Amino acid sequence: MWEPDLPTALAAAGYQWTILDDQHFRAAAIPEENLWGAYTTEDQGNLLTVFGTEQGLRYRIPFGGVEDVIGYLRDHATEDGKRVGMMGDDGEKFGAWPTTFEHCWGQGRWVERFFEALEANADWLSTVTPSRWLEREPPIGRVYVPTSSYAEMGEWALPAGETVVFTKLLHDAVAGKRPDARWLRGGFWRNFQVKYREINDLHKQMLRASGKVAAMTEGPARSSALDHLHRGQSNDCYWHGLFGGIYISHMRLATYEHLIAAEDAADRALGTQRVAETRDLDMDGVDEAYLADPGQVVTVTPSSGAGIGSWDVRGAWHALAAVLRRRPEAYHETLRAHEAKGAGEAAAPSDDGGAPSSIHDLVMVKEEGLSRRLFYDDHERRSALVRFLAPDVTPEAVARAEDVELGDFRDGMFRIDHLVPGQVSLSREGTALGQRLTVTKSVRLGGDRLHPTLAVDVEVHHRGDAPIEGRLGLEWSIHLLGGGGNPSAWYDVAGGRTAHDGTGTADRIEAIGYGNDWVGVSIEARPTPAADAWWAPIETVSNSESGFERVYQGSGLLLSWPLTLAPGESRRFGVAQSVTVALDRTAAEAGAPA
Repeated sequence: MWEPDLPTALAAAGYQWTILDDQHFRAAAIPEENLWGAYTTEDQGNLLTVFGTEQGLRYRIPFGGVEDVIGYLRDHATEDGKRVGMMGDDGEKFGAWPTTFEHCWGQGRWVERFFEALEANADWLSTVTPSRWLEREPPIGRVYVPTSSYAEMGEWALPAGETVVFTKLLHDAVAGKRPDARWLRGGFWRNFQVKYREINDLHKQMLRASGKVAAMTEGPARSSALDHLHRGQSNDCYWHGLFGGIYISHMRLATYEHLIAAEDAADRALGTQRVAETRDLDMDGVDEAYLADPGQVVTVTPSSGAGIGSWDVRGAWHALAAVLRRRPEAYHETLRAHEAKGAGEAAAPSDDGGAPSSIHDLVMVKEEGLSRRLFYDDHERRSALVRFLAPDVTPEAVARAEDVELGDFRDGMFRIDHLVPGQVSLSREGTALGQRLTVTKSVRLGGDRLHPTLAVDVEVHHRGDAPIEGRLGLEWSIHLLGGGGNPSAWYDVAGGRTAHDGTGTADRIEAIGYGNDWVGVSIEARPTPAADAWWAPIETVSNSESGFERVYQGSGLLLSWPLTLAPGESRRFGVAQSVTVALDRTAAEAGAPA
């Protein structure tokens, strides 16, 4: 990923040169035949030298034959030795991607044979480091590279529907060797913050934590917080493509873990643990409510049903609400087509050194029938959302996102009526079940660091002119690292534990528990009045270097009640959640008694 101001940051860090993808140079109108050397670029007078990855080498190493690579280099060599071929690419292609280990290091011996070929052709072919090259050869010229990335990233950053259209246009242009292929660049890396609300939330929480850590006084506490912040800034979960990104559930939770730890340390040092304020947390121009106390941080989004977008348990460094919405992806069409053909697993490379397919061309699946597990949520997976459903809606329909929302409170704009430390109250005048209603919601924080509490109370007032009948629910989306039937992650109803990535129902319960023993978090939810509980996993089907796979992204828990209301009548509902933290990780890290 390149942005035009990077020379300033890289030069300030002491860098003199770097290697960019060939796509960057095409975007800057540099022909492929002119990539056999270095260029200078600058930003605000800060100089940086850039080499371009030569496309022919990138495609051949290590997927082409060794003889083909040597022949390609010979075709582009000159008598004066003033050309350098540069190839900077993913290290994973040399053994980590499927089928490449045997090809590179096993019976295929590609790497060893390649170095043998370099030695055998040493009379005309030599190796050199970029720094040594710059000592003897001046740059070819100057270049200003626009915001760009490698070609596949441009595809992935587009909305799913646009990706399908763009990919076909690009591939057709490349196959036809048309000159317009160089101008087809797809989307912009930062657009992942638009494509995935969850990435934007993660990014803005990182910026929030970064600002607080920067305000800390120099010392051991700040150094520790800065270490957590840097771990939370690893790029992996701030995008999504063939290599997982935000879809890698445990990695997403690990990123949040370090951001929570960094913010917690900063709040303790700055004396800002207990806060209630409105702030544009996601930078969409509309304020959210930010509530914090020593045990938890909760954010409420009035513009999206007054849903809880984050619920961070400070002592455990755990983001309970870090759930990913199930949404269409362009590669789902590839999966459907693959299963429709009844295709089998991709063939392994041959033992005679034949090259494997590029990771971008492989189609593999980790289990059969994945296309039948493609369900798409029609709303963001926030918690404490007020749902109005048909009286005969089924748990299966809710789990498969086939239910129909019969009101405008789940996604509509709420007004903040009252905000004080530990509590925010909101309201909305809207419609549900064909009648005008007013819904008020309060979110209250309590407890202490090891026993935080979160209570949500809802009142529904009928302002219409005809009776209504339906089902009212409070929808919770909770992440407890429960994939693969993890025995540490569980639901508990009346003393009976089931897997957190399982499916279940219980009628008129007064309490339901859930937690993860390894994380050290357990929660008891007590609905008032007694409620029906339906729970099911939130699972996505995503693509990765090892194939299409089903990934646990959290669990959906709907606590609901039959609802009948006459005009002018009101009813109250609530859910009180009590959290128990087994170990204060901040205290443990500092060596203090937990």
